[in-house]
Amino acid sequence: MAHRPVPARLPVPAGLGRLLVLTTVFICAACGLVYELELVALASYLLGDSVTQASVVLSVMVFAMGVGSLLAKRLRGRAALGFAAVEAVLALTGGLSAMALYACFAWYGQARPALVGFSLAIGVLIGAEVPLLMTLIQRIRRQDAGCAVADLFAADYVGALVGGLAFPFLLLPVLGQLTGALLTGAVNAVAGGALVLWLFRGDLSRRARWTLLTANGLVLVVLAVCSVLTGPFERAARHAVYGADVRVAVHSEVQEVVLTGGGASGRPLSLFLDGRLRVGGDELRYHEALVHPAMSGPHRRVLVLGGGDGLAVREVLRHGDVASVTVVELDPAVVRLARTDPELAALNHGAYRDPRVRAVAADAFDWLREARGGAGGPYDVVISDLPDPGLTPSTKLYSQEFYGLVARALAPGGRMAVHGGDPGVRPHSFWTVDATVRSVGMRTAPYRVQALPAPRSERQGWGFVLASRSPVRLEPHGAGPYVQPLPGQAGLLPSTLMHPRYAG
Repeated sequence: MAHRPVPARLPVPAGLGRLLVLTTVFICAACGLVYELELVALASYLLGDSVTQASVVLSVMVFAMGVGSLLAKRLRGRAALGFAAVEAVLALTGGLSAMALYACFAWYGQARPALVGFSLAIGVLIGAEVPLLMTLIQRIRRQDAGCAVADLFAADYVGALVGGLAFPFLLLPVLGQLTGALLTGAVNAVAGGALVLWLFRGDLSRRARWTLLTANGLVLVVLAVCSVLTGPFERAARHAVYGADVRVAVHSEVQEVVLTGGGASGRPLSLFLDGRLRVGGDELRYHEALVHPAMSGPHRRVLVLGGGDGLAVREVLRHGDVASVTVVELDPAVVRLARTDPELAALNHGAYRDPRVRAVAADAFDWLREARGGAGGPYDVVISDLPDPGLTPSTKLYSQEFYGLVARALAPGGRMAVHGGDPGVRPHSFWTVDATVRSVGMRTAPYRVQALPAPRSERQGWGFVLASRSPVRLEPHGAGPYVQPLPGQAGLLPSTLMHPRYAG
């Protein structure tokens, strides 16, 4: 015989009690999705490759939710108390997950075990919610099980929608990852505790009520204290990652921008974007090798894609007959820093003060698609100074479609130089870039530059692809002393996102 829940003694009419339970389902679902997205976002920032991190978090959490649903069967006899306990633990675990993950990365250099552990724990707790809430809603008013499940999941899915939209458009830009997670935990604790301590207080003994009240109070105190300490915590973690000489740390709408070293520190100026080194002590090797081979031909009109730090522009402007330089940079905060920070402006030789230089804040792919050879083009030289092709968000910037757009923006006889990653560490990625450039009708000359040894870095060097519609080769006088030509590799397929509508 099926178990029939004992009707609950409620302080309000059954209809209102049922509405309050569904409202709690809505709030808890929103909080649960925020925890999930927060783990994905922070893991992508710390570990890179957002597809892998999202796959790890989602798969582990879905599995854990199934485990949690099974474990919750043992709590159905005391569903109200069990639900309140689950929500208190979930609020604490989810609220602290971002700080804990960041701390593991900053002080131990390992975030993946913490990522899997929190995904598992949060998934188990979220999975335990639904069976307990199902029992509670059935205790308020007996109804067909199918209708009860439909109501429960409707509130759950709508809550997930709100949480999914609130995370990128409200919590992340307004509060940041750490404070946003802590606030979500507080909302979660209040919603779960209030439902049980008020609506289902008749199910609790005096001791249980005081225990739950104390537990939820402690959870809120811990979350509040951590919220107050997020500033000092972020500074300490940043010093652990970047060293003690952090000069500038800015959270832009696109990424975290950090400048270290320079000045009296004795260390070379370093620029980190989302934790990844973009400018270091050997930046001169990189930028000389990226820019000058492409400048060996006509170069009156130059387009720089990325390169908001102004260092590629610095090398372009060494050629006095350049008439105009257009820089298309996604993050205006990087350009602003390159203009105003004394150390970085000195390093780029005040590139943005030159009247020939124009900066555009835009996504390079979208800008090229909309420009269609306009906006100062066609260009004699295109310099692609973009994030490493191994990072998932930059995939479209190394696609067949993207290089087709670049080819359209090139003047007859124009040249393009592409940063293609490290051929020593990720050879398949580099040679895929070369194959993709060739797939849009360009001739290529691949080459590499050896990097200086750096602690805690696996980088061996940088790989570049020089390309043109006509046969192209490296000019010894323009390539620089560190450049090493690479023999071409055939047999790799180009990287494409869509049909090659922009190719050729």
